[in-house]
Amino acid sequence: MDLLNAAGAPETTDLIKDGTEATFMADVVETSQEIPVIVDFWAPWCGPCKTLGPMLEEAVTAAKGAVKMVKINVDEAQMIAGQLRIQSIPTVYAFFKGQPVDGFQGALPGSEIKAFVDRVIEAAGGESPGGQLDDAVAAAEEMLSEGAASDAVQTFAAILGEDPNHAGAYGGLVRAHIAAGDLEQAEAILNGAPAEISSSPELEAAHAQLELAKQAADAGPVAELTAAVEAEPDNHQARFDLAQALHANGDVEEAVAHLLDLFRRDREWNDGAAKAQLFTIFDALKPNDPIVLNGRRKLSSMIFA
Repeated sequence: MDLLNAAGAPETTDLIKDGTEATFMADVVETSQEIPVIVDFWAPWCGPCKTLGPMLEEAVTAAKGAVKMVKINVDEAQMIAGQLRIQSIPTVYAFFKGQPVDGFQGALPGSEIKAFVDRVIEAAGGESPGGQLDDAVAAAEEMLSEGAASDAVQTFAAILGEDPNHAGAYGGLVRAHIAAGDLEQAEAILNGAPAEISSSPELEAAHAQLELAKQAADAGPVAELTAAVEAEPDNHQARFDLAQALHANGDVEEAVAHLLDLFRRDREWNDGAAKAQLFTIFDALKPNDPIVLNGRRKLSSMIFA
């Protein structure tokens, strides 16, 4: 499944070329009237250039014709380097309509290079690969919200085939397996996450959802636990178990209310279990969810009271 549809895409040799002072006007200024051109100023003696250049070429190639790249050896193009005030290398400029529109100095990690290329394409009115993948993630999320977990799994997996480090798709794939009830597979995927995205908010949320799903498998009956708490309000374990059972049954707001009550009664109980469980629930939800916003506000008021 090729989410980016490479039909008719230009050859890589047309997208990336070595430029000189003699060809700069045609390769960069004139070409950028129609399509953004990224210019990589480098030199053979520059160590970081040897790392940055290939990563930049990879990102430009992945854009499949939405942007071009010209490599300029500053040792052989000192007049242009002087005009553009290139003071250190590597330096990268993006041109559109004949003018520099973006740029950076020094080496960057691959994720930031891809973000730079996406930004340049979008600034020129194009659709970046990252933008197309984000649209595909949104479609997969809609499948998941509608209960089509298996379809979501396939779509998230296809997105990761295009970009293995797409945190949104990776977290989505984990959550889709959770929704399908395959917790072992979800955990295996989560444990195999690339280091570059392992601490991203999307994967943190997926991890929190996995922990809650595991708890749900062992949750007790709500009615019995509710009766136990009503009979003995200071039975902290019963209240904690009730919160887990409520969450397992989809009553997240009531679960949060009981955990807040438990924290108010004894914040240190079981090594701060109420606070830790609240954070797990908050992490599993979207940051702007009213349950998260209200819950964090109430928890903060108790912490700093």
